[in-house]
Amino acid sequence: MSRRSGILEFAVLGLLRESPMHGYELRKRLNTSLGVFRAFSYGTLYPCLKTLVTNGWLIEEPGSTHEDALTAPLTGRRAKIVYRLTAEGKEHFEELLSQTGPDAYEDEHFAARFAFFGQTSRDVRMRVLEGRRSRLEERLEKMRTSLTRTRERLDDYTLELQRHGMESVEREVRWLNELIESERAGRDLKGSASGGPAQQDTTTGSTGGLPRAGETPRTDTPDDTAT
Repeated sequence: MSRRSGILEFAVLGLLRESPMHGYELRKRLNTSLGVFRAFSYGTLYPCLKTLVTNGWLIEEPGSTHEDALTAPLTGRRAKIVYRLTAEGKEHFEELLSQTGPDAYEDEHFAARFAFFGQTSRDVRMRVLEGRRSRLEERLEKMRTSLTRTRERLDDYTLELQRHGMESVEREVRWLNELIESERAGRDLKGSASGGPAQQDTTTGSTGGLPRAGETPRTDTPDDTAT
């Protein structure tokens, strides 16, 4: 399994843990709630879903909404397939949530992990945050060393670009410091004291925004006919 497909499977399992969805709903949630997937190829979602079904982590059910029941016979289209998390799938997702290895600190995987911090225990959140901070501090030190060595050979625009990159990393380190301080104080992102997971945003099902806040234009896609 590639790292990219592993991140997608993790995110799909996490979203379906909240509620069953059909493919189009999943596509929208991956785009709007989990910004890291705004640029992913839609053609990778359905093979991912099929793999999760084969592994026994999801089951497929025919759409049972009133709208599906009315439109399917009239249009000749099949009702949308709804994907539901199985008990084995929930157990597998909880196992993934508990992992705090190096992959959890990488850019895309960390963003996906952070989106599900509301379902993650506080001790695991702390390990992931501290690991991410350590990774970025190492990256920042390398950037500073490289800039010192090459400063005289760079033109003004390249130099400014490198400075911009360093400032972005420095901002994220400060952000992580604030989160870690809040976790140590027993506060979640909404400021309440609790020993359990952070409260979830009731509109997105995740805690706050992702660390990479830059927006990219989205193009709405037509509804699915099969899933």
